[in-house]
Amino acid sequence: MIIDAHHHLWDPADRPYPWMDDSVAAIDRRFDVDDLRAARADTDVTATIVVQAVHDEDETAFLLAQPAPVVGVVGWVDLTAPDVADRLALLLGDGSAREAAGSATRPLVPTAPALVGIRHQAQDEPDPDWLARPDVVRGVRAVAAAGLTYDLLVRAREHPAALALVDAVPEGRFVLDHAGKPDIAAGDNGWRQRMADLAERPNVVCKVSGLLTEAGPDWRERPVARYAREVVEVFGPDRSAFGSDWPVSTLATDYAEVLGTTQDALADLSDADRDAVFRGTAVRTYLAPRGIET
Repeated sequence: MIIDAHHHLWDPADRPYPWMDDSVAAIDRRFDVDDLRAARADTDVTATIVVQAVHDEDETAFLLAQPAPVVGVVGWVDLTAPDVADRLALLLGDGSAREAAGSATRPLVPTAPALVGIRHQAQDEPDPDWLARPDVVRGVRAVAAAGLTYDLLVRAREHPAALALVDAVPEGRFVLDHAGKPDIAAGDNGWRQRMADLAERPNVVCKVSGLLTEAGPDWRERPVARYAREVVEVFGPDRSAFGSDWPVSTLATDYAEVLGTTQDALADLSDADRDAVFRGTAVRTYLAPRGIET
C-alpha cells in the first residue's frame, strides 16, 4: 500500500489559477478524480492527499467534496483574517463554531473531517518574509491549535522566513513541500544546508516530491535520484514522505514513472524504511492526528 501525500485536482473553468501561464499550458485544463484514478491505475497507490493550488476557500470546499482515493485535504484559509480560527472550525465541521460565527454564509462541507492541513503559496508572495509576519504567525498558531498540519511551499528566497515561522510555532506540525524546491537544473549548492536547517526542527517533515519538474525538461540527465536520497538521509525515513505532485508532474512524465523513479532512487532502503517514506510518514503526519484510517 502506497499513500501519495501530494497531488492536485482543479478545473480552471471554475476559478482562475494565476500561476497557470503559457509555460504550463499543457496542464491548464480540468483534472478530476477520474483522471487521477486512471493515472495511478497500474500502481500500488491506494490513497492520496490532495493539496490546494490557489488562495480560495471555495477550492478547499471543492477538494473536501472529492471521493476516494482522496482521504485527506490540505486546503487554504486566509491566515491573516481576524476570524481565522472560526474559518478553520467551519471547514472542520464544528457546528458550535458555525453557530457562534452566526453570519457565516458558507455551509459546512459534508466531508470536512478529511481536512488534514493548510497551505499558502508563500513562494508567490512579493514579500519573501511573508511567513514570518506577525499576522501570519498568529494564523499558523490557529492551524496548530485546530490539530492541522501546515505545508511550507518555499524556495531558497523564503527559507529564512520559514525557519522563523517554525521556531515561532514549536507546537505546530510542518511539512516542507517538494524538498524546498531545489534548483536541480543549475545545481544548488545551498540546498543541503537548507534541508539540514529544517531537519534540526523535529516538528518538520519533508516531501520527496516535485523533483522531476524542478530538474527541468531534461530531468533524466540530472541527479534527481541523489536529491531524493539526500532528503531521506537528512530527515530520516520517518520524516520523509512520497508525493507525486500530479498533474504538475505530467509536464515531465506520467504518474507511474514519477513513482517508479522515486522507488528506484530509494531501493536500497530497508523494507521498514521504504514503508515509512511511501506510507507511514503520511499516516502519522496527516491522517492519524485527524482520526482518518486508510
